[in-house]
Amino acid sequence: MHIDVRQSVKDDIPVLQKLIPESVRSLSQGYYTEGQIESALKYIFGVDSQLVADGTYYTAFAGEQIVACGGWSRRRTLFGGDQMKSDADDLLDPARDPARIRAFFVHPLWARRGIGKQIIQICEESALREGFRTMELVATLPGEPLYAALGYEVTTRFDVTMPDGILLPVVGMMKSLG
Repeated sequence: MHIDVRQSVKDDIPVLQKLIPESVRSLSQGYYTEGQIESALKYIFGVDSQLVADGTYYTAFAGEQIVACGGWSRRRTLFGGDQMKSDADDLLDPARDPARIRAFFVHPLWARRGIGKQIIQICEESALREGFRTMELVATLPGEPLYAALGYEVTTRFDVTMPDGILLPVVGMMKSLG
């Protein structure tokens, strides 16, 4: 089936808020414990409405069904949904800062069909048009293989400590856009 990708709109957010837990609970199995998954859903994973407002978040459709989402950012926040933000999210300087790949989630029934790759390519092209020459991201363990296959290189591995004390191992990655 053909996949259409368009900029996300505010009306997509309620559906995305349902897609994200489905994606995380299914695709994170074998990488994270149930406790890590549920804690991350509470404290980290979610829609970043600033990306939607900025026009840098994308929704993928198979017919009328939303099957994936993801985006990039010209702002400082490196990862996490609205629940992680408390301060203003300052703009990056494309002359010195890398743009951020952010908040990628694919419905489990649509995983590994090239949808994430399609959205990442849209993000990279858009960031390049705005003058960014480098992309940066924090990958989950299940996301790392996708980003590595698309040329992102590991820069660091670290744990995010969530407010309940649970640790979530993640991977810092970067890619030059040319």
